Amino acid sequence: MVTIDDSLVAYQNDQLQRVPNSFHRYMYDRLPWEGRMVGLVGPRGVGKSTLLLQHMAESSDREQSLYVSADSLYLATHTLVDLTDSFVKYGGKHLYIDEVHKYKNWSRELKQIYDTHPDLKVSFTGSSILDIIDGEADLSRRAVIYTIQGLSFREYLALFHDIHTPAYSLEQILAHEVSKPVEHPLAFFKDYLQRGYYPFSGAEDFPLRIEQIVRQTIESDIAQYADLKASTARKLIQLLGVISGIAPMKPNADSLSQEVGVSKNNISDYLVYLEKAGMIGLLRDNTGGLRGLGKVEKVYLDNPSLMTVLAFGKPDTGSLRETFFYNQMRVQNHVLASRVSDFTIGEYTFEIGGRKKGKQQIEDVPNGFIVKDDIEYGHHNVVPLWAFGLNY
Repeated sequence: MVTIDDSLVAYQNDQLQRVPNSFHRYMYDRLPWEGRMVGLVGPRGVGKSTLLLQHMAESSDREQSLYVSADSLYLATHTLVDLTDSFVKYGGKHLYIDEVHKYKNWSRELKQIYDTHPDLKVSFTGSSILDIIDGEADLSRRAVIYTIQGLSFREYLALFHDIHTPAYSLEQILAHEVSKPVEHPLAFFKDYLQRGYYPFSGAEDFPLRIEQIVRQTIESDIAQYADLKASTARKLIQLLGVISGIAPMKPNADSLSQEVGVSKNNISDYLVYLEKAGMIGLLRDNTGGLRGLGKVEKVYLDNPSLMTVLAFGKPDTGSLRETFFYNQMRVQNHVLASRVSDFTIGEYTFEIGGRKKGKQQIEDVPNGFIVKDDIEYGHHNVVPLWAFGLNY
């Protein structure tokens, strides 16, 4: 280990001793760790810090590496630039910065670090609300940014039940090439929908931790990013509460503004804040031409676990199924609203439902598929819902 402040080394070693190493998230092997500056952003609670520590623990240059949390007391009285300068002078090669958004001048100083130390590798995590491209010190030409989401059903099976199965492409899923990970997957799938999206879902205080994530995300991450007053942050929490009661929903700025007591002109911005922070998902159509720029057709809660907690354990079953499909498929695919059904992905159209769901709605739709819950096997254009949880 290079010579550096003892308090930082002690904290780093404590974190390294605690980090689990038996399971890696899907992004672990996708990140270009050898790049000069790599960022990993995502919602709170999905395992960004763990992933960073796992790589450091398993890295060949661990002795020339340093892990630091951006909200450490050390950085309250020292700059990140000064710390990095000292680190490099003593032979440092790889700097890991966790929760970089908690450091006031993070974007400006990361730019300076990049420009000053061309041989240093920097990996950092941050809130998904961060806007790297529009930051005051444009990092888009320097940092390569990746986004991580919560656990897929496949990852849940591996992490909590030691059941391992490969990831399948959308085409493999639709062609019924998926092998069942267990003889009867539906019981596992039901548990996943209730609490399996987050790596801490085994905690006894799981609902309380979800509520804490919601408040910290809105009152800290979004408020800091958008420079919101405390009263406005409370309005965002209220807006999320309204959405949780009726999602999936067609957004109506007039009715939402009346429910929450804010100007309807602010509703679209508030929805985007909540989407970027991992609280909701905005399903768009294809009118924008470019990815992600279409008109918002429906608002979903971000994931089934969040939906279950906000519904006090009793979410609407049909809404939960749609939320799962959208949540899981958006990671690897461009999911859009369908004019005749629930979703489209490329040339495929999907109608989501239960075991008794009929085919009438997509009867004349080319490449139309019925996605059914409560079935173990698929046939022809009927595919079990759980299978889409093996896409990443």
